[in-house]
Amino acid sequence: MRDVLKFCYLSLLILLMSCAGGSAKEEKVPLESTPVKKVSESKSSTKTILFFGNSLTAGMGLEVEEAFPALIQQKLDSANLSFNVINAGLSGETTASGENRLSWLLKQKIDVFVLELGANDGLRGIPLDETKKNLQKMIIEVKEHNSEVIIVLAGMQIPPNMGVDYVRDFKNIFPDLATENSIELIPFLLQDVAGDSNLNQPDGIHPTAEGQRIVAENVWQVLQKVL
Repeated sequence: MRDVLKFCYLSLLILLMSCAGGSAKEEKVPLESTPVKKVSESKSSTKTILFFGNSLTAGMGLEVEEAFPALIQQKLDSANLSFNVINAGLSGETTASGENRLSWLLKQKIDVFVLELGANDGLRGIPLDETKKNLQKMIIEVKEHNSEVIIVLAGMQIPPNMGVDYVRDFKNIFPDLATENSIELIPFLLQDVAGDSNLNQPDGIHPTAEGQRIVAENVWQVLQKVL
């Protein structure tokens, strides 16, 4: 009789352990950068576009779905293009801090790299040669990581309060780098948005949701040609 009871208890224990194991869920560790589109199954044909920038890319003051990288993802999906967009924007980022952060992000495979940095340098009056040097270092590092990567540089302009010479030379950094490195250029990321109070948040710097839609069009004009 004792043997029968032992057998019953043992069978019950095995059954309970089996049920517990079946209900357990695998925990996933989130990445630091935010994927705009979650892919349920990895596909070798899907390529990655990384938007590396500051609060303009991050969509400061808005939902991440309203920032221009997410809007680009929508355009890609509508065009049936197999690209997964990653928004790696960080508020307050300068070219110096961006250079320090870049190596971590390059651990993943990147097919298109959109570099949107420099605005905070200009607003802080950082020496222009330093800004250009940092951007150049990032371009080189991305190319060394993947020689076939497509690099798109977002041009930027700043308000005139820094002086005529500084403002002019700052604006020229971006087309100069694009020419010197044979990379694509978005002439001015905030074209038709900067200076328009109806398209910017109260700080006068960060676009509203409507402003972000115009920014997305500015980016798409260049991006669609190279994909």
